[in-house]
Amino acid sequence: MLELDLLTAVSPIDGRYRTKAGALAEYFSEYALIKYRVQVEIEYFITLCELPLPQLKCFDHTRFESLRDIYRNFTEADAQRIKEIESVTNHDVKAVEYFIKEQFDKLGGLEKYKEFIHFGLTSQDINNTSVPLSIKDALEKEYYPQIQKLIDQLAAYAEEWKDIPMLAKTHGQPASPTRLGKEIMVFVYRLRRQLDILKGCAITAKFGGATGNYNAHHVAYPEFDWKAFGNKFVAEKLGLEREEYTTQISNYDNLGAIFDAMKRINTIMIDMNRDFWQYISMEYFKQKIKAGEVGSSAMPHKVNPIDFENAEGNLGMANAIFEHLSSKLPVSRLQRDLTDSTVLRNIGVPFGHTIIAIQSSLKGLGKLLLNEHKIYEDLDNCWSVVAEAIQTILRREAYPNPYEALKALTRTNQAINEASIKDFIETLEVSEDIKKELRAITPHNYTGI
Repeated sequence: MLELDLLTAVSPIDGRYRTKAGALAEYFSEYALIKYRVQVEIEYFITLCELPLPQLKCFDHTRFESLRDIYRNFTEADAQRIKEIESVTNHDVKAVEYFIKEQFDKLGGLEKYKEFIHFGLTSQDINNTSVPLSIKDALEKEYYPQIQKLIDQLAAYAEEWKDIPMLAKTHGQPASPTRLGKEIMVFVYRLRRQLDILKGCAITAKFGGATGNYNAHHVAYPEFDWKAFGNKFVAEKLGLEREEYTTQISNYDNLGAIFDAMKRINTIMIDMNRDFWQYISMEYFKQKIKAGEVGSSAMPHKVNPIDFENAEGNLGMANAIFEHLSSKLPVSRLQRDLTDSTVLRNIGVPFGHTIIAIQSSLKGLGKLLLNEHKIYEDLDNCWSVVAEAIQTILRREAYPNPYEALKALTRTNQAINEASIKDFIETLEVSEDIKKELRAITPHNYTGI
């Protein structure tokens, strides 16, 4: 069997695109999942001490930071040790518990407290806190900064090109002119709105014992309010929101909302990338050429819009998986089955494709060179688009059948140019002031507000 490296990785996220998506290993790799499990277990034990449980009253609180160092200083070697334990236990979360007990032994003097590690919990109390915690961190530390960078770049272009008139297209045909900056601002607006919705999605966790009812906690210590304890632990120690009513596993509805929100943002980016691809094919933009790069293997003159194509492909991959995650995770047989387990392990995949796509989009945007000559040329070759403007003013003046008059002019398959428009204006039975107003309209200035 080939050794795993950048060349032998099956997934391009871990191979070809490792330099773009590699940072996500801190959140979604097997190592990361194990580390987050250790973090949750340690923070849970500390919170039991703070409660305190009667048997933990004498625990020295000055040792909390030493306990936290177990996950703060967690290494790949530590993760490998847990995998070694798992090879015996055949249970990944139990292996974490045994590892922490080993660490307690190394710290010394903690023997009598070891059985309160993972006390009263089931595996999903750990998994359904670790995974949303990893998603929270990945969003805040990786995704949000990168999507914001994309939005900022688009906003900068929107401002830079706000006064550039451009022929709009409806059904691929010339339509009323617009402005390049405004069309880019549409994507800024859409992305900002959907990003706000994503940020508003609650990141929730299941934490309630084997059946979600704190059975074990309650039977051992009926005097404590375990619901309040769980709410406080999840909120204060993990920065998440506890799902109050669950089965043995998370409801996953809120994770589904997050994935759906990310999918909508990705769909907007697909739309954006396709539009810029089109603008390049129309020669509204040229692309910066980097020394040594080959645009086409056969045609030396070509500079292909490959960054936008790469982004579109990766966004499609991401959305296909986000769709499955959001539709599958909330569905389980009765109180528990394991279909969520393998699915959860793939959350990093759509995140990876999304991060790659954002970076490719940014790379493509960074290559753009505005070709005003071509934009202006298309406007000059399409004087028919001022027909709407002329018709509207004629309607304002109660001119008889203005639509029909303009239709007769523009739908003859004959070339409509500045001269034919001006000649038509002269035939109109309106005042000279109105004619002067109409003559002033051009494809370059009929761009609205």
